[in-house]
Amino acid sequence: MLAIILLALLCASASGNAIQSRSSSYSGEYGGKGGKRFSHSGNQLDGPITAIRIRVNSRYIVGLQVRYGTVWSEYVGGKQGDLEEIFLHPGESVIQVSGKYRYYLKQLIFVTDKGRYLPFGKDSGTSFNAIPLHPNTVLRFISGRSGSVIDAISLHWDVYPSHCNTC
Repeated sequence: MLAIILLALLCASASGNAIQSRSSSYSGEYGGKGGKRFSHSGNQLDGPITAIRIRVNSRYIVGLQVRYGTVWSEYVGGKQGDLEEIFLHPGESVIQVSGKYRYYLKQLIFVTDKGRYLPFGKDSGTSFNAIPLHPNTVLRFISGRSGSVIDAISLHWDVYPSHCNTC
């Protein structure tokens, strides 16, 4: 009898987990095959994305750095080019990222849930458009590959963190 009860509880638990909705999704990888891998997966624990720094030259996205909550990620990429920086408004999130690439990343365009369109880089190459797979999810962190430029980028989506008090 105890075995039947345990089996019933196990089945109920498994079916309950199966119907829980998923919220995370992944877009990418967009770009070439070179560079060293990087990931900001641990940075998302510092809070939502609140600012983005992009270094560009006349042809490529050279480097990037993202602020999660109040903490900046490690800078990845090269040092040549102009540094551009944007800050998101409190509660604002990135809901779409598009851009262009060839062997390296050439353009990034961030679109926010407040209707802002934030472009970086040059308009040439193969286009991509990344949006979350699930509703009510936002860009939570970035990963990719870099060397003297940003070789490739991937976008990771999930729900806006409910635990962020300083964002």
